[in-house]
Amino acid sequence: MRLACFDLDNTLIDRDGAFLAWARWWVDRAGLDPAAVDRLVAHDNGGFKSRGELFAAFEHEFGAAISVDEYDREHPSFTWVEPAVLEGLASLRTAGWRVAVVTNGGVVQQSRKLAHTGIVDAVDYCCISEAVGVRKPDARIFSIAAEKAGASLDRGWMVGDHPAYDIAGGINAGLSTIRVGGHHAVDPPAADHHVDSVLEAFAILSVS
Repeated sequence: MRLACFDLDNTLIDRDGAFLAWARWWVDRAGLDPAAVDRLVAHDNGGFKSRGELFAAFEHEFGAAISVDEYDREHPSFTWVEPAVLEGLASLRTAGWRVAVVTNGGVVQQSRKLAHTGIVDAVDYCCISEAVGVRKPDARIFSIAAEKAGASLDRGWMVGDHPAYDIAGGINAGLSTIRVGGHHAVDPPAADHHVDSVLEAFAILSVS
C-alpha cells in the first residue's frame, strides 16, 4: 500500500490562525491591552520558539503569567479543519492510499488538536514525535508511520510546510515531497512540488 504523510500544523490546519485566536481570547480574559496579542504573535515564530521563553518574556513585559501546561490544553480548542481537507484525506484512502499524520510536538497538544479537528478519525495513523521518541527530519519517524499505517515507504509522499523538517525529512526517507505555503524562510532542499494549499497537494497525489 502506498503512503501519503502529512504534517499537521500549517499544513492540514491553520496553526498560526489558531494561535492568534487563542492569544486574543487569553489577553481579553486577562484584561490586558490588545497590544499584548501583537507581542505574542510577533514572537511566536510559528510555534517553534520555546513556550517557556515566549511566556517568560511576555510576563516580564506585561506582568501576566501564562502556564505552558494550560496553554497545551487550551490552544487545541482553537484549531479547526476545513471540510475540504477531511474530504481530501477520505478520497485518498478510498483510492487505496494509507494516510498518516507525521508531526513534531508534544503528545498532549498534538493529540488534542487531532481529536478536536476530527483528523484522527480521517487517517490511518497519527505519529507524534514525543510519543515515538524521534523527530522530523529523522527518517526513522517516517518508517514508524509507514509500519503503523500498514504501508511501504516505496513511492510514498510527504506533504508539509517546513523545508528543514517536512521536506528534508521526506527526502531523507526516500519520499517524494510537496511543500505547502511559504511560512519558513530557510535554505531548504527543493521539494518536488510547491503549492499554496494542501488542497492542491491532494490533486497532485490523485494523479501520481
